[in-house]
Amino acid sequence: MPEPMIKKVLIAEDYQSASISVQKTLEELGISDPDHVYYCDDALVRIQMAKALGEPYDLLITDLSFDADHRSQTIETGAALIDAVRIAQPELRVLVFSVESKISIIETLYTEANIDGYVRKGRHDTNELKAAIGKIGENERYFPLWYIHACRQQNVHDFTSYDITIISLMAQGLKQKEISSQLKHNKVKAAGLSSIEKRLKEIRQALNFSSNHQLVAYCKDMGIV
Repeated sequence: MPEPMIKKVLIAEDYQSASISVQKTLEELGISDPDHVYYCDDALVRIQMAKALGEPYDLLITDLSFDADHRSQTIETGAALIDAVRIAQPELRVLVFSVESKISIIETLYTEANIDGYVRKGRHDTNELKAAIGKIGENERYFPLWYIHACRQQNVHDFTSYDITIISLMAQGLKQKEISSQLKHNKVKAAGLSSIEKRLKEIRQALNFSSNHQLVAYCKDMGIV
């Protein structure tokens, strides 16, 4: 087996079961004895100390959400940890392992936090973790297929403020007649029921959805509404 490019790994994860799963995956890739912390503050301290000793980490695998408990924390989220790490050790490669699925949030992690990869926790996350770590070990960024497809689909339709207003009201449980009344009250153009129905049909067709329910669910997942 070839020697792994990534040797020293730190796992920041407050659920032991998830951490054990990641550790087993690393072992299968020939990466042994990763360090594990339950708190973001501890993760940053470990990274700072390792760098000061001349033995820096090669990879940080972190969740985004950490449950609060009796211990007070300065860094409360994985996103905040990544920001701090970019100051402490800018070259450290970062893989996010989280249940988060909103494209807008994940896109921000790639574009602003400059993460090296994202894996969503789920049924097949072990295989995806292996693929992500393999790519990162080759000095490449890892983009999950579902994320790529979602981004492409989002680009198929450019949501206007009018679209977002209609879908937001639908997400609140309003029926199309109620939406029409509210738009008329706010003196919005194209407030008629037929205009709303036509626009929703155009959006559904562009995104290949058969129902408004699918459209609303999609917009919520994407962080559009």
